[in-house]
Amino acid sequence: MGKGDETRQVVLGQALRTASTLGLRGLTIGALAEQTSMSKSGLFAHFKSKEQLQCAVIEYASERFVERVLRPALREPRGERRLRALFDRWLDWDGGADLALPGGCVFISASAELDDEADGVLRDRFVRNQRDWLDTLASVFRSGITEGHFDADSDSEQFAHDLYGVMLAYHHATRLLRDPHAEQRARVAFERLLSLARRPTPVPV
Repeated sequence: MGKGDETRQVVLGQALRTASTLGLRGLTIGALAEQTSMSKSGLFAHFKSKEQLQCAVIEYASERFVERVLRPALREPRGERRLRALFDRWLDWDGGADLALPGGCVFISASAELDDEADGVLRDRFVRNQRDWLDTLASVFRSGITEGHFDADSDSEQFAHDLYGVMLAYHHATRLLRDPHAEQRARVAFERLLSLARRPTPVPV
């Protein structure tokens, strides 16, 4: 990795921390220059506009998410074990174990910021990111159907939707309500989803 790439990674790391606490709108070239002890002109060499910076942060956050959550989970056996690993690592990601996220999951905060935005490069990029993630959740769940862990009639897209709902509630309970039982409640909700999705136990004749 060249010096320019290293500098860009350092800048994006700081930008991700800022976005986690202040949101994407809190990102500015000027403030980021102060935080990284760089000149504005130096930052403009990497990001030509605030929008380009915001898009780069979403891309950078996505790469980190893949490294910290998705890729390790995909090393687990297909089916329920993989789904559990995905959920555990997702909880850690939003819970702040990653010091790059002092304000929790940047994707959830960005969702609140961009949901009413007019269509544009940033919103379109972020929506594609979130749809890809829902597709991934559904795909991992379908692998559980293939492995015989879940009912063949289960709706994988519905499961992905419901699981994302659990994480939204966890984020809300942790960040806003500061509920000390937030993780426990999230895990109970997750277990209920799995229980509903499991193959029915054959009734002895």
